[in-house]
Amino acid sequence: MRRADRLFLIINALQGRRTALPARRLADSLGVSLRTIYRDVSDLQTSGVPIEGEAGVGYLLRKGSDIPPLMFTAEELEALVVGTRFVRAFAGERLARGAQAAMLKIDAVLPADLRGRAERSRVFVPQRWYEAKSGAVDALHEAISAHRVLSIVYRDEAGKESTREVEPLCLACWGHVWTLGAWCRMRRDFRNFRPDRMQFAATGEIFAETQERGLDAYLAHSGVPRQRIE
Repeated sequence: MRRADRLFLIINALQGRRTALPARRLADSLGVSLRTIYRDVSDLQTSGVPIEGEAGVGYLLRKGSDIPPLMFTAEELEALVVGTRFVRAFAGERLARGAQAAMLKIDAVLPADLRGRAERSRVFVPQRWYEAKSGAVDALHEAISAHRVLSIVYRDEAGKESTREVEPLCLACWGHVWTLGAWCRMRRDFRNFRPDRMQFAATGEIFAETQERGLDAYLAHSGVPRQRIE
């Protein structure tokens, strides 16, 4: 479990309680050690979350405290809403479903005033802008995640076709155009391919990323520092 998820669950477990919740119970429910719970609670207290109590006694939120679920600001919520709109429009069915499910979970626990402000965002993205090619995006995304070698028939800008085997590494969206970043076995180098110009199928082979042929090497080859895309 990610630490951010664990901190959220600790706050959620303490909300609305009238009696202190023992650290041991928190540790057992989250599957972590007592030491981890003590450290997490201390970090939350340091960051301003009004948790009272101590090790060996238990914890509860200070009476009258109103902790906004997830502790998002209005600007952060709007960023999530707008990001979800982009994902639903451009990133294929797989990520669109995930984005929509995530927003439903967030919306379910938001205070009414924050929910309203997020919904009133005036940054819009046309729905299903990329619907015709969303199937290819989904399939390529799955191949990247599973490290599947792909056999492709690719048509370049001049219409010339070539057949290749590639190791897919990442997808990038450039407005109306997606590109697949991959290691091309025929060229023995990194190449970018447009999904709308290719037919592809999995070969059944699984590849392992290496230092010379993995994502970091591809980004370095493309002149894009990794920290700029994270």
